[in-house]
Parts: sequence; structure tokens; C-alpha cells
Amino acid sequence: MKTRDESLALLHEYTKSESLLKHAYSVEASMRWYAKHFEQSEQDIERWATAGLLHDFDYEMYPEPVAPDGHPFKGSEILKAAGYDQEIRDAIMGHADYTGVARETLMAKALFAVDELSGLIIAATLVRPDKSLNSLELKSVKKKLKDKAFARGCNREDIINGAIELEIDLDQHISNVILAQREVADQLGLA
Repeated sequence: MKTRDESLALLHEYTKSESLLKHAYSVEASMRWYAKHFEQSEQDIERWATAGLLHDFDYEMYPEPVAPDGHPFKGSEILKAAGYDQEIRDAIMGHADYTGVARETLMAKALFAVDELSGLIIAATLVRPDKSLNSLELKSVKKKLKDKAFARGCNREDIINGAIELEIDLDQHISNVILAQREVADQLGLA
């Protein structure tokens, strides 16, 4: 199993954008939170977190979703060559519907569920006067979720379907991801 330091090195090798790095950290935190919620082993908690950390690591260099040369196809090849296991690679492939990779594991379902929602929560926090995750409330995120003009690139259907796939009420899912991201608010610059 790869260490977090090895995964961070890979992330930083391919990703230079501060906002994309912060997205990786927020999804990593959400995956770690859900792994604990679903009572995974310590090793699996780290594997889930790794999937979150690296899910978009290739996006900046290979943004076009064209197999086999775009995101996340290229990333999966890189991860395979680096020795990352099949379950992590499948979860990463499954977070993008256009890959055609089914989300068969709980890890894959969680990654899909937290990806877009993590982005929406960060965006909702950045427009708050205090820019703090610590004061962000469920109702604020729900309001932004309904406002299609806000964070237009955020796929609301994926957020809703992610909660359904995880079999968690949407309000509870949003609250869970807010809690997860509060754990790394300092790292995200949103304390």
C-alpha cells in the first residue's frame, strides 16, 4: 500500500493549481470521514482517502475525457504503473460517468457521492462573509444547490444521485461532508 506522502508527491507532480489541490484535500477528507462512518479498517480508511486525494490528479495535464489519453483514463494508467490497487483505480474511474466504469464498491459510490458536493460546499463557503466552513450551515448549501446559476460547473444531478447510491438522505449527506471538510478547514484556508 502506498503511503500518503507517496500519494501527495504524485498529486503535486501532476497538479499545480491551488484550487485543484484544495479540491483534492477536501475530497480526501470526505472519503476518510465516510470510511470511518462505514466502519472500515484502518488500512481501508487510508485507501479510501487515497482515492479521494488522487481522483483528479491527472485532470490538469489531461483534461479532455477522451479514452485513453484524457482524465481519468490517463490517471488510471499512471496509477497502475505506480502500483496502486485495482479497487482505488476503479473508484477513480467510476467517479466520472462517461468512463462507463460501474461503481460496484462502497468506496466507488462514496467517491462519486462526495466529489461534486465537496466542490459545491467549498464554493458556498467562499461566498460567505467570513469564508469559514465552521459557520456554514446545511440550509446555506441547500439554497446554493437549488440555485443553478451558482457554481454552474457543479453537477447537481451527480450530488443527488450520489446520495441515492450511498443510501443516505441528501440532507444528512450534505451535513456529513460539511463535517468532514471542517476537519481540514485550516488546510483549505477556510477555518
